[in-house]
Amino acid sequence: MKLQRKSGLRALAVGAAAVSGALVLTACGSDNNSTTAAPSGGSSSTAAASGITCGPKANLLASGSTAQQNAVNVWVKNYMQACSGSEINYKGTGSGAGVTDFLNGTTAFAGSDSALKPAEITQSKKVCAGGQGIDLPMAPGPIAIGYNVPGVSNLVLDADTLAKIFNGRITHWNDPAIAKLNPSAKLPSTPIQTFHRSDASGTTDNFTKYLIGAAGTDWPYSGGKAWQAKGGQSATGSAGVAAQVKQTAGSIGYFELSYATSQSISTAQLNTGAAQPVTVSSDSASKDVAAAQVVGTGGDLALKLDYATKADGAWPITLVTYEIVCDKGNKAATLPATKAFLNYIAGTQGQGALTALGYAPLPDAIATKVRAAISSLS
Repeated sequence: MKLQRKSGLRALAVGAAAVSGALVLTACGSDNNSTTAAPSGGSSSTAAASGITCGPKANLLASGSTAQQNAVNVWVKNYMQACSGSEINYKGTGSGAGVTDFLNGTTAFAGSDSALKPAEITQSKKVCAGGQGIDLPMAPGPIAIGYNVPGVSNLVLDADTLAKIFNGRITHWNDPAIAKLNPSAKLPSTPIQTFHRSDASGTTDNFTKYLIGAAGTDWPYSGGKAWQAKGGQSATGSAGVAAQVKQTAGSIGYFELSYATSQSISTAQLNTGAAQPVTVSSDSASKDVAAAQVVGTGGDLALKLDYATKADGAWPITLVTYEIVCDKGNKAATLPATKAFLNYIAGTQGQGALTALGYAPLPDAIATKVRAAISSLS
């Protein structure tokens, strides 16, 4: 079933932010998007109207990125309404845990905010008989800088200031560096409380890649999925960080825009060196992703983003969630359902649901490559 009402999508986003643990929904899958035949117990008319193809029954397990959890909730719900007969279980455990599950052979695919590292690709060959794990871009989205400073409704920051805040070198909201960027704001002397992810997180990886690329020596860390700076407080998942910022006066944290939108958390603008400070949005993230380069080889579509972009209207703290699958050697029992589900979410209907949820649809050129890669999975 197509999602046709933006208000309905926003309501789903609010509900999705509160979901914890596993999302277990019933759905079905197949190898292609051309046939309208439904499996036993399914509705061919519903499937045809939605553009989703149903196929053999299967129990499909997946886990990983919480950044895409809100999107996955809606995708699986739509898939369930169009088809019946198979169970899709996606656990939002964080990118690191999701990749580990996939490399251990316990899931059909993983969701990750970071592409596989060379060592992980090598390890995946033990699971993917005759093949390897590949990265399929699926849900681009801006990482918002959410803050809770009573009396401050508009806040502008830059990379250097953010780095010093999260590294404990700027400790109060009326610091001269923040005041210089916000000359008309009445900044309080409230202490700054930073929140970061406690779990291995692709969101952390992308946020710190931005600080490394744009703040230089003000962020003296190597990056990665684990938080490295000292100080601050931690929370589990993007939902956990957003919840802490929501309830803590004087706080600041990083999480996907969908979490800020669903919980009505204020978000900072960024002075990137462009003509005007950039506002976080799906459109500003799309401008950044459209300039990304494919750096993977073969069916691997890992992207390289420009975290130090100064392009007008481009939001530089953007991540792309990947669905990680085997290019060859997928389990026969789950391959048809995996391909059908991935075909749906990479297609017009699946990508069309993203904007209202705070994500950015894949640029057409990249989406075309993703769908071609899915069709060749074996």
